[in-house]
Amino acid sequence: MKKVYSDATAALAGLLRDDITVMAGGFGLCGIPDELIEAIRESGVKGLTVISNNAGIDGVGLGKLLDTRQVRKMISSYVGENKEFARQYLGGELEIEFNPQGTLAERIRAGGAGIPAFFTKTGVGTKVAEGKEVRAFDGEDYVMERGLFADLAIVHAHTGDTEGNLRYRMTARNFNPMMATAAAVTVAQVEHLVRPGEIDPDTIHTPGIFVKRIVDVGVREKRIEQRTTRPRAGTAQAAAGGGTH
Repeated sequence: MKKVYSDATAALAGLLRDDITVMAGGFGLCGIPDELIEAIRESGVKGLTVISNNAGIDGVGLGKLLDTRQVRKMISSYVGENKEFARQYLGGELEIEFNPQGTLAERIRAGGAGIPAFFTKTGVGTKVAEGKEVRAFDGEDYVMERGLFADLAIVHAHTGDTEGNLRYRMTARNFNPMMATAAAVTVAQVEHLVRPGEIDPDTIHTPGIFVKRIVDVGVREKRIEQRTTRPRAGTAQAAAGGGTH
């Protein structure tokens, strides 16, 4: 089966419709499937439930879908970098299901493994547990969390082959491998598309069986949410001494 598509729009053709659930990989702006997000924006679909650790920043990543009001609900862990997200939430325009970060990761992993629910101590006695089953095991309370499974997962990988095998690079690995297993259809964008056999089998993070479609988007701009720097040691010493002579 041909898995390689010419561009992001073609890779998503026939998969998008209103009110579906979409998993979007990435952590902050690291490893986000930006080309696929842009294609979703251009499609005009609405009422989306999006599962993602966070929602990008204003005008970047999933922030684009918030700007166009295409997202009805977010299932997320952290959303503090997006002012439009906060505005819509506080204005009652956006539904949010907050999760502790580890719980979100495990819900996705469970969904991909076919596990419908699990129990965790995280969130017991807090608002996280409201409305959920709490059960005691060995004298300790645990809250039940449901696994997550989406209609569509969009992920970003550093390298992929034409059979859909994926390798992620460093921290861009984040939520992408788990999400690739937890959807009816997974579409991957890759920076480097190679032939089968060119990826060392021991370094494959997502086997091609999970990936239905793939698109080569080339090397992407690596954006940084917040840049924090400090003076070089020599510069700091010179400043403290009133300069150099």
